[in-house]
Amino acid sequence: MNMNDELIVHENKRENCFRFLAGLFYFPETVLFEEANLFENLSEGLKIVCPEAVQDAVRIEKSIREYTDEELQIDYAKLFKGPNTLLAPPYGSVYLDEGRQVMGFSTMEVIKTYEQEGLGKSSDFKDLPDHIVVEMEFMSFLIYQELAALGKKDIELARKYIEKQNTFLNSFLHQWIPSFCQKIKEGTENKFYISLADCLSIFITNPHQVLSLP
Repeated sequence: MNMNDELIVHENKRENCFRFLAGLFYFPETVLFEEANLFENLSEGLKIVCPEAVQDAVRIEKSIREYTDEELQIDYAKLFKGPNTLLAPPYGSVYLDEGRQVMGFSTMEVIKTYEQEGLGKSSDFKDLPDHIVVEMEFMSFLIYQELAALGKKDIELARKYIEKQNTFLNSFLHQWIPSFCQKIKEGTENKFYISLADCLSIFITNPHQVLSLP
């Protein structure tokens, strides 16, 4: 396996990890998580791209079995959805902008970034553009575009998409996700969401997230 092939394998796993972690922040329905094989696939991907987070991924799978869907959904609402004050708001602007407001300046910057890639708001997703799910899935999209370029041996285009990933990570995800994960751990005793917060925080802040091509 040459260096390009190794990079493709690594980036495929990294794209999966962003997508699977995003999936775990949807409204919890255990059967859907299991049908998508989220837990096993997440652990397998992390073994390649972020071994430090594997044990937390294992705890995610183990701990979710301790709760009914109703229990998970109640804690999900308390943390992320409402109707009461959110214990861990899942929106970047709450952590990045003054006044802990939603749809602030940083949200507008995120929207511009999406639009530069030709992406608009999905009719299937009713939440805000800087929701944790949207930003994680956008990173998955950027890595997918990098992989498409690598598959065509277009190194310059792949490099551009890596630069876009690094910019988005440094400007947004790195800036707010650690605080978001801390809020989760302060706001709940639910072992599933605590393990998910630990896994996400380690994954996002891993220095290997910032890539470069020779």
